[in-house]
Amino acid sequence: MRANLEVLALVLGFIGLVGTIAVTAMPMWRVSAFIGANLIVMEELWEGLWMDCYRQANIRMQCKVYDSVLILPLELQAARGLMCVSIVLVVISLFFTGCGTKKSNCCDDNRKGKNITLALAGGFYLLSSLTTLIPVSWVGHTVISNFYNPTVLESQKRELGMALFIGWATSGILLITAVILLFSYSKRSSKEEESYTDAHLMAARDVQKEDIVYLGRTPSSFHKHQEYV
Repeated sequence: MRANLEVLALVLGFIGLVGTIAVTAMPMWRVSAFIGANLIVMEELWEGLWMDCYRQANIRMQCKVYDSVLILPLELQAARGLMCVSIVLVVISLFFTGCGTKKSNCCDDNRKGKNITLALAGGFYLLSSLTTLIPVSWVGHTVISNFYNPTVLESQKRELGMALFIGWATSGILLITAVILLFSYSKRSSKEEESYTDAHLMAARDVQKEDIVYLGRTPSSFHKHQEYV
C-alpha cells in the first residue's frame, strides 16, 4: 500500500512540475476585460510574466517580450521570482522522492536515510505549493480589486487569465503530494520504532534467561558442605 502511495506521489509530482512550468510560461495571467459602452470584442490582450500578446481581428497573435522588468507591476515582478523558485523546488522534490522510495537503489538498505530523504521531499513539495499559491493568489487579488475599483479606467481593467486557474490547481496537486509523502514517512517511522522496541524487549528477555540459567547451575555453599561431610 505504501509503495503504491509513493508511486502516486511520483506521478503527482511530475504533473506538478509540468503545471508549474506551464503557469510560468503562459502569457494568460491577465486578459483584457470586455466591459463598458465602447466595447471592442475584436481585440484581445494577454499579459504574462515574460511577455504580452495582442490579437486583432483577422490578425495572428503577436507577442512581445517585456523590455524591462521594472515596467511590470510589483505582483508580476514577485511572481517571476517565486514561480522560478517553485520549479526548482519541484525538481529537487522529485529527485528526493525517487531516492526515498523503497524500490530505489539509493542509500542502499539504509532505512533511516531513505526515511529522511522522503521527509525532505515532502517538505520541499510543501514549500513549492506555497511558492506557487502566493504569486497566483496575489495577482488574482490585484486583478479583482482593480476590476471593481471605480477609479481605474475601463481600458486598464483586466480579468483572471487561464494561467491563474491552472496555478491554483497545480498548487493543490503539490500540496496533496506533500501530504502523501509525509504520511508515508510517519508510517515508516512508527514501524521502525515498533521493530526497535520489539528487538530491545527480545534482547532483554534473552539476558534475563541467561541470568536464570547461570544462577540455576551455580551450586550453593550449603550443598558443597554436605558433600564434604
